[in-house]
Formats: sequence, structure tokens, C-alpha cells
Amino acid sequence: MKKTLTIAAILLLAASSAFAQATASGTTKLQLNVANEANISINTGTTTLSSANPFADYTGTTSYTYQVRTSASGSGSITVLITADFSAGGGGSPSVANPPTAGDKLTFTCTAAVGSPCGTPQTASTITAATAVTFVGSTHAGGPGSVASNGAAGSVVWDFTNDPAYPVGPYTATATFTISAT
Repeated sequence: MKKTLTIAAILLLAASSAFAQATASGTTKLQLNVANEANISINTGTTTLSSANPFADYTGTTSYTYQVRTSASGSGSITVLITADFSAGGGGSPSVANPPTAGDKLTFTCTAAVGSPCGTPQTASTITAATAVTFVGSTHAGGPGSVASNGAAGSVVWDFTNDPAYPVGPYTATATFTISAT
């Protein structure tokens, strides 16, 4: 009888251990839709345009960092628009929209780590955005595993006519950079 009780106790312990070790599991499917995206950060808060010699053009550089992903058949760009013209100080003031002398203009050239930077100087405008960089399909820049993990670097080098007609004084304009990707 003692032997039967011992065997029964062992069987009960084995059965309870089997239930205690039972596991349950479930699954889920993860779906991901990777979209075209673009982001730009201007690294130069204020770009000072200065002249190296008397009446030489005013020049300065604005640097930026960007991230972009275009679809296989997509495209994209970085454009620049003057959204606030040089603050007017009276007649003859520096102006992008209404320069005091024919031929006065604000232009820029471009650099870009990824994409195609403008090949020739672009004329800045207060009406139509000028293209600084273009992207083709399947462009990937600025994230983990890409060409530049912290963002691709680019710059705009400004050139503004130094007209003797400009009145002395400080002037400020605003350039707005826009990045897009499809």
C-alpha cells in the first residue's frame, strides 16, 4: 500500500509539473509602409553678406543639412525663395524684387552631398522659388545606413550686387528653403 501511495504521489507531482510548465503564445503580423519623406535644417541662422573689396559684390554662405527619400519613380528638390525682401530704407535701397539699377541681382550657387546641385548660378526671386538641388527616383540620404547618417550636407553661396546707389545702413532679407520628395 505504501508503494502504491508513493507512486500515486509521484504521478500527481509529475502531472502538476506538466501543467505548470505549459506555455501559450500568439503572433501578429507587422505591416510597414515606407513613404517618401524629406526634412531640412538650416545651420546658418544669419548669413552675413560682406564685400572683400570696395564695391566688390557682397557674398556669404548658408549651410544646411537634409534628409530625403524618394520613391523609385519619384523626384524631389530643395528650392529657395526670398520671402521678405531687404528692408527698405528709402529710394535706392537694396532690393531683390525692385533693384535701384538694372542688372542688380541676388544670385546663388549650390553644393549638395546627395542629389544634383544647381550647375549654374541661380537668380533669387521674391515670386518664383529657384532650385538649389534636385533629386531623382530612389534617392536616399541622411539617415541610418545612408550616405550621411546625421544628414547630408549642402550649402548656398550668395552673391549680391554692390551698387554705389545703395544708401548706407543695415538691411535684412529672409530666404526660405523648401525640400520636397515624391
